[in-house]
Amino acid sequence: MIDRRRLLQTAAAGVGLAAAGPAFARSDADDRLDAMLSRWFDADIDSSPETATNLGLDRGERAHLASKLSDRSETAWMADRAEANARLQALADFDQTGLTRPGTINLAVAAFRARTASTGASFDYGAAIEGGRMGPYLVSQMTGSYFTVPDFMDSQHRVEDRDGAEAFLARLSAFGPNIDAETGRIERDAGKGVVPPDFVIDLTLGQLKALRGQPAADMAMIRTLERKAAALGLSGYGDRGAALVETGVKPALDRQIAAFERLRPGAVHDAGVWRLPDGERFYAHGLKYWTTTDMTPDEVHAVGLEQVASITAEIDTILKAQGMTQGTVGERIDALNKDPAQLWPNTDEGKAALIESLNRQVAALDPLLPRLFGRLPRTGVEVRRVPPAIEAGAPGGYYQGPPLDGSRPGAYYINLRDTANWPKFALPTLTYHEASPGHHLQVALQRETESLPAWRRANGFSAYNEGWALYAEAVAADDLGVYADDPLGRVGFLMSYLFRAVRLVVDTGLHHKRWSRERAVDYMVASGAKPVGAANSEINRYSVMPGQACAYKIGHTVIARLRAEAEAKPGFNLRRFHDAVLVNGSTPLSVLEDLMRT
Repeated sequence: MIDRRRLLQTAAAGVGLAAAGPAFARSDADDRLDAMLSRWFDADIDSSPETATNLGLDRGERAHLASKLSDRSETAWMADRAEANARLQALADFDQTGLTRPGTINLAVAAFRARTASTGASFDYGAAIEGGRMGPYLVSQMTGSYFTVPDFMDSQHRVEDRDGAEAFLARLSAFGPNIDAETGRIERDAGKGVVPPDFVIDLTLGQLKALRGQPAADMAMIRTLERKAAALGLSGYGDRGAALVETGVKPALDRQIAAFERLRPGAVHDAGVWRLPDGERFYAHGLKYWTTTDMTPDEVHAVGLEQVASITAEIDTILKAQGMTQGTVGERIDALNKDPAQLWPNTDEGKAALIESLNRQVAALDPLLPRLFGRLPRTGVEVRRVPPAIEAGAPGGYYQGPPLDGSRPGAYYINLRDTANWPKFALPTLTYHEASPGHHLQVALQRETESLPAWRRANGFSAYNEGWALYAEAVAADDLGVYADDPLGRVGFLMSYLFRAVRLVVDTGLHHKRWSRERAVDYMVASGAKPVGAANSEINRYSVMPGQACAYKIGHTVIARLRAEAEAKPGFNLRRFHDAVLVNGSTPLSVLEDLMRT
């Protein structure tokens, strides 16, 4: 067991010391722990070539990983489950005597991850221990090789020489077998009664068929291969890649499509995981995994209802001051969402102009950040469009961090399936969330913090990361005053908070209170958090990633509470507070609270 009292004692140096960075001589216990955790990190990198590429670690001795994809077979999954249990036991057996404060933090972070992984390993279906894929269904409209590999190949695989081009082809050769391995697991899970809801299958089939029907030569990843190879004076790689797609990938897609089509007639419409084997425990695991707290579904639901009410009241006050007095808050926001003056044209030209405006916004904020942060990342960030082939099932926005060596910028992706989902008054806060001072500032800074071990620099926890990004929206709004002369911009900011509070209600509603999908959509639309099209996409997302949507507002609530506590003490300094929250990188919320309060 992890000694919580020891963590508190060794954290006694407090916030000021945390901001200055570790100042402890390493002990033998630190070295033993670091050696064990580094071995685990190395093993994880070796078993996840995509992660190696993302982090820029597929070089030198690991160059062979650039030619591989992760093993998605049942055999590999069973090995991962056994390893999760073995790691938890190894940490329980570890002698903590002599650990310094940094070592104790490392142990607390590793122990939380090991406990949740071991719990996930106890479920004999889905992807309960698979990082960002964590959920009851291995393949859905948001997960699976068909969803992740094409974009990964297009945006992250390096083609810097002939070896990189050949490695690209090798990965394409592994793509089809990966799809088949997942198809086998889909069918295995179905035999245990684990079948996605009918609407999830429909969405997934739509995307599978869209990828299958696209001419291989027109796929973004193949065009990128051809372009990069040609720039190096290499010819024929586009044709070779297209041939591999036609002969290997598309037949595997056909088999996965056929598997889902066989499951579709028997699929039910209930969205919640309560209907699955041991479903209530699965949801409890999901909440623990994503929020890094011990909050119950009822507690999360109650927090959501309370915050929806308070945020709605503030929005109401601003709208009335703008002369918008008729109808509910949700109805007035809906009218604002549909105002032609607030909409970008839903055309390729309009979408390109939208992206350009967001990149200008990122550049405009950068000079203001030193006011509030003592440490800032060296790596830049770019705003990009979610690839159209996957935008039907992809989230509204997401961030892709830079590699550990900073050789590639961070990227903030926005889903432009329909520009009506992004009225102009609501767009700025999304950028502050995904770029700076949100995800990019936090993640890039963490990856550049060399005082942290590599496994800490590379990994993170959703509640911390998303909580920070949501908190960062308020930093832009309140501390930097970006909406001082823009009341509708502030409404957009508050709508972001309303949206995340609504998520607490509908996620627990779906998976704990057994709400129907339609009730959840109606609640989100009526609240004004999202228009109906976006609300449908959001509820579809929560149906396949139970608990994940709760990470945002729970994480923000904890960080905001820590700031309020710090502000109540003499000598508060906001830059030091921010640096103290960020200096240890992403941690479980319970660890962050201990570090900031002692």
